[in-house]
Amino acid sequence: MDARRQRGLLIAKTGRVDTNGRIWFVPAGSRPGVYRVDLRKGSCACADFEESGLACKHIFAAKFTAEFAADPLSMPDASEIYSLERVTYRQDWPRYTRAQCGEKGMVQALLQGLCDSIVQPPYRGRGRPPLPLADVVFGCTMKVFGGMSGRRSTTDFEEHRAQGRIDHAPHFNSIGNYLAREELTSLLTSLIETSASPLAGIEHDFSIDATGFSTTTYDRWFDKKWGRETKRQKWLKLHASVGNETNIIAAVTVTDGDDHDSPEMPGLVQRTAQRFDVREVQGDKAYLSHANLEAIEAVGARPFVPFKSNSTPDGGTNGKGSDAWRRMWLMCQLNREEYLAHYHRRSNAEATFSALKRKFGSSIRSKKRTAQVNEVLCKVLCYNLSVLTRAIYDLGIETGFMARAAEGCGSNPSDSAAQEVVTLHK
Repeated sequence: MDARRQRGLLIAKTGRVDTNGRIWFVPAGSRPGVYRVDLRKGSCACADFEESGLACKHIFAAKFTAEFAADPLSMPDASEIYSLERVTYRQDWPRYTRAQCGEKGMVQALLQGLCDSIVQPPYRGRGRPPLPLADVVFGCTMKVFGGMSGRRSTTDFEEHRAQGRIDHAPHFNSIGNYLAREELTSLLTSLIETSASPLAGIEHDFSIDATGFSTTTYDRWFDKKWGRETKRQKWLKLHASVGNETNIIAAVTVTDGDDHDSPEMPGLVQRTAQRFDVREVQGDKAYLSHANLEAIEAVGARPFVPFKSNSTPDGGTNGKGSDAWRRMWLMCQLNREEYLAHYHRRSNAEATFSALKRKFGSSIRSKKRTAQVNEVLCKVLCYNLSVLTRAIYDLGIETGFMARAAEGCGSNPSDSAAQEVVTLHK
């Protein structure tokens, strides 16, 4: 018995499937709500049926309920209902433990290697010269990595200076002031892309998606209809290109929370293709457009974006649609199972966003808009360095800025993460 049929049997066994004679109302199963099932047409309102066109668990649940009502003895026994084995993935726990225990030291070493490549802009003004930009970026990123406020991170800054990772320990006010600078946005974006580049030989398939980060600021206005002040929390949206093998984030863009997802895809794909050999790109229905499909094929990759219920072979343009649209339509219709197998790798982006928020938080401390954007980028940089740490322990990779990190931390023999970098570099 396949998975959809068995899950439908489990739903039917609960006895919560209802009907008005023609339409069946089937519980969603994994979350609250019901779906409308028409057995005569063999259709369901769920996303699984819309994407695959095959009988979903809700259709099977309605069929089983009708069969049980006609013949109660036809209900299978419990051993058949619960015979489906849960898919599990083995974990190399000793290696995982070493990576987790050494993550902070490794992230510091890798970040130091990245910051060594930052060129200090010339200063021709009067007065005290500004702080080294490399020290500021290091401090901002490690503050976000630690999850503490600027004042509580002061001790960490002093420890980084004593260990030789930075030349000057920045004041917590300086960290806040630099985070609010627009020029830091492009620098952090470049560091994120650089931090993903060591995995270019592994990652070839990418998923494009977006997620939100809440802020501590609000929009407030007086609602004349109800006669009271109304407020709405502001939030930012992170658009990312995520590798499907290691879940590394290859390219990012941060916009306002109410900005649309679709226009961001071409830029993300192009920037990903600058460092990676992109072969496949997945995205949900929000990214279905001729421009996005053409942008994916322009870098030599194949798009896998699901069609909507009202999509047509020519894209609804009377035969004037793009060739990329028609090619994807033919593959979806002629080889649907293979198409869906590629498309469903898009869930890796959801797993990446979940890990990013669980490790470094889903909210933003900063008050100013530019500082909020830079704080989100610091979270992404911290996440990429943690993924790179795991790849070092699992795959033994090495690259340029990692070599610089090994040289920078080789003088500390007590740091196990540093020793691991030195070993890999040698």
